[in-house]
Order: sequence, then structure tokens, then C-alpha cells
Amino acid sequence: MQGALNEAILPRMLTYEISAHDHLRRVDSFLRNLMPTAQFSYLKKLLNTGHLTVNGAAPAAEQLLKQHNLVQLKESSKTVAFIAKEPPELDILFEDTWIICFNKAPGLPVHRTEDASEANLVDLAESFLKRRDGTSRLRPVNRLDRGTSGAILLAKSAVAAGMFGKMVQNEGLGKLYLAMVEGKLPEEGMIDFALDGKESQTRYLRLSQGSSGALVAVYPLTGRMHQIRQHFKMLGRPILGDKRYGGRPLPGFTGHLLHSFVTQLVHPATGEALVVPAPLPAPLLQALTRLTGLKEETLLKRLEQIPPAEAPSPSEAE
Repeated sequence: MQGALNEAILPRMLTYEISAHDHLRRVDSFLRNLMPTAQFSYLKKLLNTGHLTVNGAAPAAEQLLKQHNLVQLKESSKTVAFIAKEPPELDILFEDTWIICFNKAPGLPVHRTEDASEANLVDLAESFLKRRDGTSRLRPVNRLDRGTSGAILLAKSAVAAGMFGKMVQNEGLGKLYLAMVEGKLPEEGMIDFALDGKESQTRYLRLSQGSSGALVAVYPLTGRMHQIRQHFKMLGRPILGDKRYGGRPLPGFTGHLLHSFVTQLVHPATGEALVVPAPLPAPLLQALTRLTGLKEETLLKRLEQIPPAEAPSPSEAE
């Protein structure tokens, strides 16, 4: 009877198995997307009091999740009320009172275009925050082209925009990209071609070589406009799908195969060393598994083994 009583009073747990879409996502990002309208204080409480576990252990907010990890959350009426019935329209990678970072989908422009009916990241993000918080003005801290996917930071106020803008200009962002380029490449290399009369350097590490091209981890050591795209074109190995710089078209894929995979910085307001990975959007993951010939699980394992981003460098734009 005592055993039955103990079993009856155990808290009920909500269990989530991590999918490929969330592979190498921060724990706090997973929780924020699970409960996109919850207050910061409530999410912090869930993490700090052990209400959320990963494979049975209490994680740090910055811990990275891996495919097939089991995330468990203590069930309560308040928690259940916050859980979204559907994933938010935009993938939130990190958020605090100063900035919000999204995982931009390939093909989505950051700003409004000439086609007023076309969706863009800033309008979608401002609409989301207005519904949730009653505030809506956002200012991009870094830039990504329409065709490039991955992490983009938006400041929540003019003060935050000034602080982060100065940080990017003076210290830069540490960045690691993934790209699928045409042709064959050595295991590693340095591309050192000046752009617009300025010294420009891009280091790369080959992750996979197939008949359709090479999958590479890319480390821009300088931050010139379209540096990665131009450098691989100048090398004779344009990025697949990058029509502007000579890349082969990819039927059925919107954008080109360049992804801002990891962004690192020192938070100018808190002094925190912040590392923000951007899991592969589903269309990109599908394209890479098809073009590399790697099984999904093999590809995800290789992503875990990539060396971290280089030290931050001042940046003009991707």
C-alpha cells in the first residue's frame, strides 16, 4: 500500500524526444520555443529548480541538446497553459531583455522588399513581440542575405542597438558557417583574396566530399560584404544555389546552401560569453543529406565534431 501511495504522489512528467530539427540547440532555446509566451522569470525558475531535466539530469541553460535526448518537464496547470499548440512561426535561438536571436529560414528576407506583400523577418518578429509583450520595435544587429539561413540578432531598444552595434563594429562576432560548394576541395584551406581593396581571409574545413560537391565548415577571419560567397566563387567553387555568384541552381530549394551555424560574442550589457548555435532548418537538412549522400544521423554527428568559431572580428555584413 505504501508503494502504491508513493507512486500516486510522484509528479507527472511531460517527455519530449529531441529530433534532428533541435540537434545542437540550447536548452533555453528549446524551452522558449516550447512556451513562447511565458515570462522570462518563469522559464528561469523551471531551469533553476530542476523542473526540467535532460536525460534525467538538470541542465544549464546553454547546454546543447542532441538528437534522441529526452527532455522532461514537470507537469502543472500553469506550464501546460504556456505550452504552444504549434511551434512559433519564427525559431527563437536566444532571448533576454536586450536582444532576441532568430534562426532565419533560407529565402526569407530580413527587411521589407519591393513586393509589399512578401513576408520578412523584422515584420514577423515585431508582430510576434507586439502580441506577446505589447512592444514591437526591433533593430537588426547583424545581417544575412535573403538566401542565407541561420542566426540573426535583433536589438529590442535603441539603447541595445547602440551597444550591440558598437560591439560588432569594434570587436565583431565569432562566426562559423556551413556551406555546400561545387567541385572538390582539400581537407582544409585558406582563401586570401582582397575584396574592394581590403584584406579578406576565409578559412574552411571540409566535412564531406561527394560527387555533388563538398560540405565545408567556414570561418570568416574578416568581415567583408558577401565575403564567403565571393571567396568561393573566386576559388572556382561557388556555393550551390547561389545564382548571383555562379552557383548551380537547386530546384525546389529556396535560397542557397550557406548557413550561419554558430555565432559567439561577449554580451556588452552582461559581460557574458554568449554562444548561439542555429540548428539546421528542415529544408537545409534535407538538401544536405541528399547532396552529401550521408545518412541524417551521420551528418548530425559530424556537426558535433566541428571545431568552434574563430575569435570575433569586426564585420561589415555577411
